[in-house]
Amino acid sequence: MKIGIAQINTIVGDIEGNRSLILEAYKDLCSEGAELVLSPELAICGYPPRDLLFKSEFALKNEQALESIAGEVGEVPLITGWVEKNYAPSGKPFYNSVSACSNGRILFTSHKCLLPTYDVFDENRYFESGKEPILIQLAGKKIAITVCEDIWNHPSVKTRNHYSRNPLESLEGKKVDVLLNLSASPWHLGKEDLRNKILHDIAKSYECSVVYCNLVGGNDELIFDGHSLAYNSTGDCVAELKAFEQELRVIDTESKGLNGPPIREIESIEKALTMGLRDYSHKSGFNKALIGLSGGIDSAVTAVLAVEALGSENVIGISLPSTISSEHSRVDAEKLAKNLGMEFHTVPIEKLVNAAENSLENLFIGREKDVTEENIQARSRGLIMMALSNKLGALLLTTGNKSELAVGYCTLYGDMCGGLAVISDLAKMKVFELARFMNRNKEVIPVNTIEKPPSAELRPDQIDEDSLPSYEILDEILEMYVEEFKSSEEIIKSGFEDPVVRDIIRKVDLNEYKRKQAAPGLKITPLAFGIGRRIPLVQKYIS
Repeated sequence: MKIGIAQINTIVGDIEGNRSLILEAYKDLCSEGAELVLSPELAICGYPPRDLLFKSEFALKNEQALESIAGEVGEVPLITGWVEKNYAPSGKPFYNSVSACSNGRILFTSHKCLLPTYDVFDENRYFESGKEPILIQLAGKKIAITVCEDIWNHPSVKTRNHYSRNPLESLEGKKVDVLLNLSASPWHLGKEDLRNKILHDIAKSYECSVVYCNLVGGNDELIFDGHSLAYNSTGDCVAELKAFEQELRVIDTESKGLNGPPIREIESIEKALTMGLRDYSHKSGFNKALIGLSGGIDSAVTAVLAVEALGSENVIGISLPSTISSEHSRVDAEKLAKNLGMEFHTVPIEKLVNAAENSLENLFIGREKDVTEENIQARSRGLIMMALSNKLGALLLTTGNKSELAVGYCTLYGDMCGGLAVISDLAKMKVFELARFMNRNKEVIPVNTIEKPPSAELRPDQIDEDSLPSYEILDEILEMYVEEFKSSEEIIKSGFEDPVVRDIIRKVDLNEYKRKQAAPGLKITPLAFGIGRRIPLVQKYIS
């Protein structure tokens, strides 16, 4: 069967724009010979709609858009996702629905069965669960329709036990020809292998073709990689759409298997962050980005991503030297901007810092200099960068990494100022790896930026390891504590020094309030700081 996969990039809440995008994709795929066209989960409203669902006319406008789409659909069926109001007297107010349209009318509607409510998901807040996947006859084939999570409780992959049922069991013995899955599945490192195994095992278990159509694009913190897939009835992958790009393709469900080259993890990170930044900017109405260039590796990697996402003509770099800033940092910042072909300016902060310290002098009498004076420098930079962001209409990008954010090695209202934290889910050692990958063809990031010891340069001769263990050690401990929820005792038993572990854990716990006020960050790991990690600000549990 020839199925058209519409791997499209929707915008949450842009119902009319998404309607047009779905129809354009449908018409293009029909012209290429598709016998059926498939679009992603909740394609009409975009995913995730969250509390937009409670807007009084949101569900109604979804329904009107579906009716409008159906009116323009010809003989070739289109299957698409939308939000449906639940008119029953009890239950959640909406359904996460999927409908098939053909010859100007809606043929059927089915509902998502498994509603994820973990990590970044909160679907049980809004949706009533469907009973089981629908099984229909279309284009001479017996076709089962599932929505995203409905296939993720297959017994062959026991990665989660969130549900007491497997919706696919209702298909046992029914000789399904094709199983379709409409998805809005956010990407994180390692997701591809898990998806591939699930789809392969379902195809073999039910001896049917499986076609998985995934959303692509960035929406807030979430990155959807697309990477739609098709498997034939023997469990061979027969089609693999591009990752991190919009693509339309007609696939044959019974083609022979393919073995495409695997994508390197670091390349996926670069593509994911570039797309996430581009979509966050453009979907928010920004064409330009603003970055404080310190000469350090974090701001350098962020600048490269910004140029890849928005073009060098749309990225502005600002060097903000103080009396403490080293000469090599200024030189490295300017060299990076020149290599990238981006606009570059220098705005010294000495006068602003002096003015703040002079204004506070009487109140600081008798008190030793400490981190307060360091933070005045960082906050002076924040003031300037926010002023430039306002004046230039450019999105200010923060440049802190996950390691620093975890332990609070950052300044509220200083270097944390901004609208998007691009690399906030990237551990420091991964930042180094990404920087080297960015230099794979030529020197884009100055070698000195990569090789010199990391430093906030807020006091003379400062380096990060004055306050933190080496990043190799720090990142390993943080992964176990933050992402794996291991206790201090478990981490110590794995080979790390007791005082180091307890100090890091104390820093992580103390700085929850900073992360609560941080700019939204792009999620690329299984557990990022943000909506998927909900730790109370006021709590006294000691790990």
